[in-house]
This record gives sequence, C-alpha cells and structure tokens, in this order.
Amino acid sequence: MNRYPPWKYAIIAAAMVLGFFFTLPNFFGEVPAVQVSPLRATLKADTALMSRVEQILGKGGFKPDAVFLDPQSVKARFADTDTQIRAKDVLQSQLGEDYIVALNLLSNSPDWLTAIGALPMYLGLDLRGGVHFLLQVDMRAALAKKVESLASDIRSGLREKRIQYTGIARTGQTLTIRFRDAATLERAIAELTRTVTDLALKGEETADGYRIIATLKPDAQRRTRDFALQQNITTLRNRVNELGVAEPIIQQQGADRVVVQLPGVQDTAKAKDILGRTATLEVRMVAEEHSDPATLQAAVAGQVPFGDELYYERGGVPILVRKQVVLTGDRINDAQPGFDQQTNEPAVHITLDGVGARIFQQVTRENVGKRMAILLFEKGKGEVVTAPVIRSEIGGGRVQISGRMNTQEARDIALLLRAGALAAPMEIIEERTVGPSLGAENIRVGFRSTWYGFGVLTVFMIAYYMLFGVFSVIALASNVLFLVALLSLLQATLTLPGMAGIALTLGMAIDANVLINERIREELRAGNTPQAAIHSGYDRAWGTILDSNITTLIAGLALFAFGSGPVKGFAVVLCLGILTSIFSAVVVSRGMVNLYYGSRRRLEGVSIGQVWKPAAQGK
Repeated sequence: MNRYPPWKYAIIAAAMVLGFFFTLPNFFGEVPAVQVSPLRATLKADTALMSRVEQILGKGGFKPDAVFLDPQSVKARFADTDTQIRAKDVLQSQLGEDYIVALNLLSNSPDWLTAIGALPMYLGLDLRGGVHFLLQVDMRAALAKKVESLASDIRSGLREKRIQYTGIARTGQTLTIRFRDAATLERAIAELTRTVTDLALKGEETADGYRIIATLKPDAQRRTRDFALQQNITTLRNRVNELGVAEPIIQQQGADRVVVQLPGVQDTAKAKDILGRTATLEVRMVAEEHSDPATLQAAVAGQVPFGDELYYERGGVPILVRKQVVLTGDRINDAQPGFDQQTNEPAVHITLDGVGARIFQQVTRENVGKRMAILLFEKGKGEVVTAPVIRSEIGGGRVQISGRMNTQEARDIALLLRAGALAAPMEIIEERTVGPSLGAENIRVGFRSTWYGFGVLTVFMIAYYMLFGVFSVIALASNVLFLVALLSLLQATLTLPGMAGIALTLGMAIDANVLINERIREELRAGNTPQAAIHSGYDRAWGTILDSNITTLIAGLALFAFGSGPVKGFAVVLCLGILTSIFSAVVVSRGMVNLYYGSRRRLEGVSIGQVWKPAAQGK
C-alpha cells in the first residue's frame, strides 16, 4: 500500500543530486576581475590578446588568480579590489584606446563545476552592486533629424522630376519650399503628395512668389518618436553586450526615457563611454590622382593634399580619400552577413532606402572604372573596410561590402551598421552606483531572514508533528534546493524581491505538509489503521494542495505577464517555487514516509504527534 517502486526512488535521488550540484556554485561568491574587450569590430578577442594581457600583467608585477578567454573578451581574476583597480589602470595605459578595459565581478566557482554546466544565478543590481542610469531621449532632435531627412528626399525628388524650386528652409518641424510660379507649385504639390506621405502640404502665394508649407503629420511624429526610442534601446543593448554584463536591464520608462542597469560593473566612467558608442558608415571616392607612392608617403608624413583625408585599409595600407561624403549610414535600411556569390568570401549585404539607392546609382554611373572607399567609423576613428573598383552602374539599392574579412567580422560589421548609431541624442539625467559591499549586505540580510524563517518552521514542525515533522522539514529543505538549482539552471536573475519570493515559497510550501499531516491525523481519529491513514492522508490531501497552488500560480502568472522589473522577478521565483513545493511536499515527503513505514507489515502507530480522538457520546 505505502511502497514506492524503485524507479520513483531513483527519480528522487537523481533530483536531489542534480539539485545539490547546480546549487553549489552559488556558495562560492564572486571575485573582482578586469575585462578586456576589443573596441572595434575589426579587432578580436583571441589567444594573442590573452597572451598580451598576461604579458602586461606580468611586467606590472600582478599575479592574477586566473586569465581566461571567452568569445567576446579576455578576463583576469584578482584576489582583492585594490589589485583589480591597479591592474585595470596598467592594462588601459598599455593597450590604448582600441580596447575597453572594464571592472567587473566574476564567479569564483571551481572549474569542474563550470565544466558540467553548473553556473551560479545572476544577481541583480541590489544584490551584486553596479551602476544605474536613467537616460532622457531628445525627441526634438529626433524630429528635426526626420524633417532634415524628408527635406533631402524632397530635393532629390524635385530634381529627378525637373521641378524647379528657389529654396528649401527648415524652421523647427516645418519646411518651406519656394517657387517662382503657380504652375510649378501645383506640379510640386502633386509630386510630393504622392512620394512624401509623412508631410502635410499647404500651398500659398506670398509677396515674393509661391511656397509650400510642409509640416510633419501627427502620426508621423508619433512613429518617429517610437522609432527613436526603440532604436536607441536596441543600440544600447548591443553596446552593453561588450561589457559582458550578466543580465543587464535596459527598458523603456515613460514616453522618452530609458533605464539602464548594469549589475557587477563598478566603473561608471567606462559604462558611460560604452553607452555613448556609435558606429557609422560613409561612402567616399578614392583620390585616384593622389594614389602614387610618393604622394602617399608624403601624406603619411603629414602632408595630406588639400581636399583629401588619409585613412588605412586593413593590413595597414594607407589610402587617400575625398573629404566629400557621397553616402552615409543613415540611408541603410538593413545589413546582413553573407557571402560573395563569385568568390564565396564573407561579405556584408546592405539594403539602402529609396534616396540612398538613387544616390548610389548616380555615383556609380558617373564613376565607372574608379575606386570607391567604404569607411567604418567607431569612436571617431575611421577605417577603410574595402575600396573596390566600380565595374558598372549599381542600382536597386543593394550594396555588398567584402574583402579581407572573416565570417565573424562580417557578422559584427552587419550588427554595427544595423544598430550602430543612436537615432536621437540621449542625456543621463540620473546616475547611481551601488557598491559591492552594499550588495553583500543585502545578500547577508536576505539569507539571514530566510534562515531564521526556516529555523522557526523547523522547531514548530518537529515539536508538533514529531517524526512526520522531520520528514516535512527535509522536504522543505529539498524544496529550497530544487528552487535554487532551477533558478541557476535557467540562469535567472535574483534580486531582493526574488529573495522575498524564496522566503514566501518556504511559508507556502509548508502548508502542503501541514495539510497532509492533519489529514493523516483525521484518518487515525476515524479509527483507520496507520498504513491506511498514511495512504488516505496523502491521496485526499492531494486535491486540496493542487487547488490552492493552482490559484496562487494563476496570480503569479498574472504578475509575470503584466509586471515589469522587480515585480516580474518576484513572479518568476513564486511560480517556480510553487512547482518545486508540490514535488517536494508530495513526492519527496511521501517517499521518505514510505521508506520508513512502508516495509512494516504490522504497524501499531506512527510518530505524528498527539492524536486527539473525540470522546464517546452516550445514547
């Protein structure tokens, strides 16, 4: 009656062992570290960079606990914060501006745990320390940029249709387009109504001629604001990835603000530098008449011809290009990595917008046989990605960048071009740093409160339910083990609300054991044998346990669906805690009871505390 088959005990044992190993990394804590990441897409984190970091640290007299390489950076762990800060200064001075050297915190768990995939939970800003920024997006600048883009479209469109105008001026979000006669005005209104749908057009006659007053439509303004905010959030996420921050929080707040939280990052200045990074593309013509070796050598020495600028191709080859910009990255609609169909080399395929496609087609048509340089700018430094010869006119708005790049570089460049620049300027209006000592104090207080609650529950359950109380406490401990292991396995982010969720889960999980124990007592009072009471107690309490936990689970799912930030983190812990509590209270505790009592054929009684039988009533 009260016996589990061996496979059920095997499941419980496997769950306990896996729970132990996946929980274990959370007890090793974190140590200070320095992270070195390439600043430009053309530089890579590889074994050569790791060797260089080790060499610089060795010459500086630093002995890191470990130096290791990951796909984005080289990380060095140190024993204390003072050594970390001094090592960071030395690395930054030696590596120069081509690399990001940031302070960070890394897990101190042993390598063998990491090798089996046992990783600690991510800790939120309130537990780990880090930096918090609140950024304000300049929506006026976003609208002005949109209007300027539309003004450029209007110029190109009118020139293409040979509609003469005497000038275009912008005042705020309003464009004024002037004409000499009414007939030209009507042609322009008809053409712009068809091609520039984001503007509301109004023609009028003035003392010095005719003009069109073009204003940005309300729905276009709304779309521009939304695009600017979402584009900035996407760009910030891409920039933050270079810091190696575990589970950063980058989310919208209100109509024009963005919250950025970077747990584990103590270097506020470096975080600001990363958030402000941009990457832009420029297309310029190569100065063919100044491509002879003598002129290039003189340019390298500092004598750059008037109207030209000196840049370097990959491999360090100097090249002179015109200062005049033919096309910028603002005209890029999309950029995807791929391969050249002819040479099968890695390439970046770019799709231009309508105006960019027209400009590129015209430039390639007029410069067949000449070289065109495609430059990538990061942190104000430009590099010639490729400088191909224009073989023929290129139409359709599809451009390919290839030459001396591998697959990973093609992916990185495509990423930078898609979301490399901020759509609108942003200003940091709130800045807050949470030190690691404060985070450690929050962890200490949170764990202390959880252990105090667990201790009080342990004393009560054992005193009231005797041996069954011991079973309940062991099941409760396994519940915490399963919950922490599951959060670690999912790489969830633990915050103070999450710790509150763990404490709440403890209180809720013991309810199921109380229901089971009280049901067994009722069966014993009714005169059932101990074996029958145990069997009926678990079976009949199951329905009540399931109903109560499902209603709480629904509330937790609602919090997760409609909440954000700390509320969502609390909901995740609550929902996972409900699932682990059902398993531990029903399966684990019954497994222990069956193992202890199930093999006894003649059981006289069970240790479940005082069973008060109702007094016999006389007739």
